[in-house]
Amino acid sequence: MHEELLNRAADAVTLAQQAGADAAWATASRRRSVEFSFRDDRLEKVQEAVSRSLGLQLYVAGRYSTHTTTDLVPERLERFIREAVAMTRAIQVDPYRQITDPALFEGRSDLDLDLVDPRLEQLDNSTREEWCRQMVEAGRQHERVISVTSSISSGHGIVVDASSNGFTGTAEGTAIWLSTGVTLQDEGERRPEGAMWAGGRHLEGLPLPREIGSKALSEAVRRLGATTGPTQVATLVVDPRAAGGLLGHLLRPASAALIHQGRSFWADAAHRPLASERLDLTDNPLLVRGLASRRYDGEGIAARVLPIVQAGRVANLYVDTYYGRKTGMAPTTGGSSNLVVTLGERSCDELIAAVGRGIYVTSWLGGNSDTTTGDFSLGFRGHAIENGAVGAPLGEMNVSGNLVELFSNLVEVGNDPWPYSSYLTPTLVFENVQFSGT
Repeated sequence: MHEELLNRAADAVTLAQQAGADAAWATASRRRSVEFSFRDDRLEKVQEAVSRSLGLQLYVAGRYSTHTTTDLVPERLERFIREAVAMTRAIQVDPYRQITDPALFEGRSDLDLDLVDPRLEQLDNSTREEWCRQMVEAGRQHERVISVTSSISSGHGIVVDASSNGFTGTAEGTAIWLSTGVTLQDEGERRPEGAMWAGGRHLEGLPLPREIGSKALSEAVRRLGATTGPTQVATLVVDPRAAGGLLGHLLRPASAALIHQGRSFWADAAHRPLASERLDLTDNPLLVRGLASRRYDGEGIAARVLPIVQAGRVANLYVDTYYGRKTGMAPTTGGSSNLVVTLGERSCDELIAAVGRGIYVTSWLGGNSDTTTGDFSLGFRGHAIENGAVGAPLGEMNVSGNLVELFSNLVEVGNDPWPYSSYLTPTLVFENVQFSGT
């Protein structure tokens, strides 16, 4: 399969050059996905899909365009490419659009990232169905349960790249995800919910299906009797499952693209701390079995470990070749891979005990943040922290402020990274945070 896809990509590059392209980049891919889902005791959805596609980036007389097709029949593909080259000639010239400098291909790692689990391709449908049933059964073990849903999805993909200036590369990976959601009957019209999910490149290391269902149920039970807390300034403890979302808001403007467009509060971060010195973030695309691991990025830039924030100060930005040329910045990589947070020494329970009183956030419920100013407002689910323990459930509340100010008030980082994400984030503790409630 790898050789077949590589031949298709190489042929597409040749056809593009024959049609008049000065340079071309082709990406051929094959993906297979399988999904099973249950609602209560009924199989609700079974879906299996196999897809192939070819993407093409064209550089024609100073112009640039991208095209994608799923029709790989040779005669029609050749016509598609000729027409794509012709259309590119009508686009406005953009001198900053150039194919990746081959010097950026150098240094590609040969580390075995171990991204493929052969057992996932052998996983039969009866096993998938049984695991869904086990999650549902575990999630129903409470008198107030209204509904339980469960799902299993898995996939296998191969992506091959070839360029007119000497690049070739293959990326292959598998992934599997299991999840359960539980809804309970509370007083009046309230319907507290709980969820648990886990996934990875391999089956090894994942919780048992029954454990996932039981955890979802316990999360829902903890939500019974949720109320809205008072407006206050308090200590914020963010659960590892929710910490990744918060860091995502902080990192979203960390790109040369948004800086060039004047839409990033990272633009002047080189002249001042971005966060507390407790914060160290590293982008690590070479993490074995990592959900976002890769040997090269979408432009062929060789993957390397990239410090993003060190002791609260910006160390690097995400710089692709296009905006690198526009801003004069040296290219690093166009987008994030696995984000690794340098860990502290205490677990979530230990940190809550040390806080004594505050608010513990377990999940976010929408909201927004401004990439230009860093101002944010986020709804959340969580609990009061009372006497160093998780207390009454809270809902219909917001946390708001400015992301730079928030992360400047980061006082401790946990030792408990959430493993089922490309953002390996532990518990985070912030002081002097504004909460809006009653």
